[in-house]
Amino acid sequence: MTSSSATLQSAAPARVLVFAGSTRAGSWNRKLARVAAALAREAGAEVTHIELADHELPLYNADLEARGTPEASLRLKALFHAHDAFIVCSPEYNAGLPPLTKNTFDWVSSPVSGHPLWADGLRPFRGKVAGMLTASPGALGGVRSLAQLSALLFNLQCWLVPQPFSLARAHEAFDADGHLAQDAARSAVQRLVAQTVWAAQRLRPDTENS
Repeated sequence: MTSSSATLQSAAPARVLVFAGSTRAGSWNRKLARVAAALAREAGAEVTHIELADHELPLYNADLEARGTPEASLRLKALFHAHDAFIVCSPEYNAGLPPLTKNTFDWVSSPVSGHPLWADGLRPFRGKVAGMLTASPGALGGVRSLAQLSALLFNLQCWLVPQPFSLARAHEAFDADGHLAQDAARSAVQRLVAQTVWAAQRLRPDTENS
């Protein structure tokens, strides 16, 4: 890549994929994902905000996969690969990562034998920037799940935004319109989103050739 093309690449809007690791109707993490997506748009990113309920996957099973990779997995592989960064808002279950979040990454990272694009399981993730958020009604805000999520993303060869965000007492954190009620919380999410967008513009991989 020439210096001029690198400049053009870094100047282009970052493409950011946003999702929550929950499908619950009243999920605090889904609300937090909507806030993050709006702030990413304000930061100048091209944002795709998805709901995992629209990409329903079975529990990962290698025998099931051997009979054919689910179409939802292939769609998600393409979505992740098409973006420079992603922001994931994941709940905490029993002090750890919830099954939905883990299952999604397991399917998307699983190699598809003989496939021209997805035989490399890390292709949708390698070199991508990842911002991590979590929300919980508890006083710790889901912070214990972030260690597991960061280990997972690091293993997928992602660049991690160094300061994740944990929203404590999430049941009190949003107003009637779904906005964060406290300026401090909104500012913290805004900083994480800004760092994600900034890093994505500078570290974006060449997805056309990767």
